[in-house]
Amino acid sequence: MIANVLSLVADSGPTVHIAPGAVWQLGGLTITNSILYGWICIVAIGAFLIWVAHQVTIKPKGGVVQYVEVAVSFITDLVEGAFDDEKIGRKYVPYFVTLFFFILLNNWLGLLPIVGEGFKAGSLPLLRPFTGDLDGTLALGLVTMLLVYVASVRESGGPVHYIKHFFVGNPLNPIFLLVGILEMLTDLTRVISLSLRLFLNVTIGEILIAVFSYLGHIAAPLTALPFTLLEVAVDALQAYIFTILAVMYLAVAVNGANDHSDDLTEDTLPETIEVTHGEAISG
Repeated sequence: MIANVLSLVADSGPTVHIAPGAVWQLGGLTITNSILYGWICIVAIGAFLIWVAHQVTIKPKGGVVQYVEVAVSFITDLVEGAFDDEKIGRKYVPYFVTLFFFILLNNWLGLLPIVGEGFKAGSLPLLRPFTGDLDGTLALGLVTMLLVYVASVRESGGPVHYIKHFFVGNPLNPIFLLVGILEMLTDLTRVISLSLRLFLNVTIGEILIAVFSYLGHIAAPLTALPFTLLEVAVDALQAYIFTILAVMYLAVAVNGANDHSDDLTEDTLPETIEVTHGEAISG
């Protein structure tokens, strides 16, 4: 009996689309359902944040504007506090705030009923979450890490100072050289780790909601509701994790490069000579 029920569920189970599907051709480019929804989300997110910006006043407001202000303040403090020099972090606050809201709202917009099986283009969903597409999260991770690398080199004073932060000691020492090379290779894997973490969490949540919606049949909204609410929290957590990791990658590179800048400057050299000379006289 149980075997028959399980076979029935297996034969007519929920439809889960992991890979994006092509919805039409634009010139020589294939537009997938995740790219299409990503464009829609960009327009919606941009319009929403512009509206919020026009609602901000000196006197705090309630409602959704207040929550956006709290989130912006939280990310701002997070970025500035990660750097030894807050002025450096302040320059990159707009990017990391944008990154956080882009991921967060893309994740949440992917939970709307119109996404997935809500609308079909043939046998494929017309819309899929942008962050539920590995190509989308890879692009997001690549753009983020490119900015981190460019900013790290610039803030560190050049490529040489940036590379030096990978080495804990003299690179002429074979052990330190090997450790530094391994650190550099590990650094290159960050694009993949950022992308896979976001993609897998969004996709697994999508699968869970689809499965429990199918099991609920008529009561699908009730059976899927707990997992939908859980996914709302998970999506916010993943947006935070993606952002904080990107911030720390940049901060570690900049702070580490500054720590290696221990050469004497023209301003400190005369002072050192003067103190030493004074001690010699007093002696």
